[in-house]
Amino acid sequence: MKGFKIGDVELNGRLVLGPMAGVTDLPFRVLCKENGVALTYTEMVSAKGFKYKNKNTEELITVDERERPTSLQIFGSDADIMGEMAAAINDRNFDILDVNMGCPVPKVVNNGEGSALMETPEKIAEIIKSLKKNSKKPVTIKIRAGFTVANKNAVEVAKIAEAAGVDAIAVHGRTRSQYYSGKADWEIIRAVKEAVSIPIIGNGDVVTELDAKRMLEETGCDGIMIARGARGNPWIFNRINAYLERGEILPPPTADEFLSMILRQATWMIEYKGLYTGVREMRKHIAWFTAGYPNSTKLRGEVNKLETYEDLQRLMENYVDSIRTSRAFER
Repeated sequence: MKGFKIGDVELNGRLVLGPMAGVTDLPFRVLCKENGVALTYTEMVSAKGFKYKNKNTEELITVDERERPTSLQIFGSDADIMGEMAAAINDRNFDILDVNMGCPVPKVVNNGEGSALMETPEKIAEIIKSLKKNSKKPVTIKIRAGFTVANKNAVEVAKIAEAAGVDAIAVHGRTRSQYYSGKADWEIIRAVKEAVSIPIIGNGDVVTELDAKRMLEETGCDGIMIARGARGNPWIFNRINAYLERGEILPPPTADEFLSMILRQATWMIEYKGLYTGVREMRKHIAWFTAGYPNSTKLRGEVNKLETYEDLQRLMENYVDSIRTSRAFER
């Protein structure tokens, strides 16, 4: 599929894995890359946390060659501190530096970070200029439609960001006040695309192949960002690519493919994070993988008791065998 370019970074497709705290860690990003995503995003990293050497920062900014190109996403509101971080990580092996200006959670917003920046466009310009001065990588931002439904200022913010030198913008079609409820406004994505000349990545409510095609047609966006739709569903990227390229609807994963994907992610999680953390973090991923499948509620209760990889493997093998003949795996 024809891709697009962000700064000097060539992407070989249109699909982007959206950043999600507690989800898009390194093992999950590699899995999605193998399944056809063109660009991955790290979980967001605090610029202040980096400055003051937060113990979790190193894990968050570690990028695997198998997942590249990768956008390292940072958040903050102090342009100088963010510029310092950009300069300090220039030699790391990520490809694009992104700023989260869309996170809606109170602990971020109350610090004037994330989507709170939508209310201070002049600060957005300062941050971008600082990053462009200090970073050797292309600089992008991820914004929302606005902070409130009454003030959808994404077009204004996009124009200011473009003038400040930003290389691309991802636009989530919801406001901060909506969080993740209601319907994403794709019209605002189209309006942003028409207002600026840099690449625009559309985000919000793409969970099927048909959604992806419709977003391209209705917004004219250059790329499509998929976040929650990829949880427990790394196949979504191959499926969308097949539909956009050939008009083909791929069959759902077979029982063996389904089991293999879960066990591969579990193996990588344990290798990367250790047994204790890896198994516990896989619990939520298994819940996402099995949502909508038979007896998934009962399974989740058993998953939450897992302590070892062997227990996880045995439980998942037994579960998949028990539903192997269900309609969930029909071709």
